[in-house]
Amino acid sequence: MISDLSFNFAKIIAEIFGKIIEIKTNNHKYFIRMKLNTFILSVATAMSMMSCGSISEQDIMKTVNNVANEMGNTTGTGTSATPTQNEVISGLKQALQQGTGKGTDKLSAVDGFFKDAAVKILMPPEAKNVEDKLREIGMGSLVDNAILSFNRGAESASAQAKPIFVNAITQMSFTDAMGILKGGGTSATDYLRRVTTNQLTQSFKPVIQQSLNQSNATKYWSDVMGTYNKIPFVQPVTTDLAGFVTQKAIDGIFLKIADEERNIRANPVQQASALLQKVFSFALKR
Repeated sequence: MISDLSFNFAKIIAEIFGKIIEIKTNNHKYFIRMKLNTFILSVATAMSMMSCGSISEQDIMKTVNNVANEMGNTTGTGTSATPTQNEVISGLKQALQQGTGKGTDKLSAVDGFFKDAAVKILMPPEAKNVEDKLREIGMGSLVDNAILSFNRGAESASAQAKPIFVNAITQMSFTDAMGILKGGGTSATDYLRRVTTNQLTQSFKPVIQQSLNQSNATKYWSDVMGTYNKIPFVQPVTTDLAGFVTQKAIDGIFLKIADEERNIRANPVQQASALLQKVFSFALKR
């Protein structure tokens, strides 16, 4: 039986939105975090039960707790609730896995680089004069073949990125995750760039060098540049071709990851994962 059930209405009114409601009985205090849209229902339920002297205290608390459970635990389960520490870390890792997965899958496919104007690798800027001269004398096919080989090498190398990204994501700390969440923009992409670029470079360059060698791009490049550099009064071109293509490939991957990150941040409720919706809805409101 309920003997002295009362609501601390002053506290309820003061802390009605997302705060703790205190329900007192003879010997216990119950604290339930309520949301505005369930408050009226909860009070009505409790008051109705109070009018029935035959209902036990346990039944009342079971009903109220059921209402509380429907709307979530102390941190909430909806997209408007504050995510826990574990949810922040898991959500950021999930977002990075999604972004890196889509980015590397797209670019490692045939023509992933070559037919995407945003990331297509062209001749180095310092070799633009060389390209123009070759095209003027009818040797544009050499340039075209070299450009194709640049992009084929980048596409082949991109498949090497996934395990590197997975390792970096797995090692992410809570401090890293909170910095990314609060940083906004492309802070997740920036984090990955900072912690993986050296390893990506080491992994990509041999693959790209092999691709360039197989397509004779390296030979063409050496022959053309060697001839060009012998011309009096020209500025010598000493570009490390494999290094140039490697850097462009890495830049292209991070460009695609950044695009995916912006999409997740701008449209959190459109994400398939409830966790992504919750974490990035919270970040968007901050």
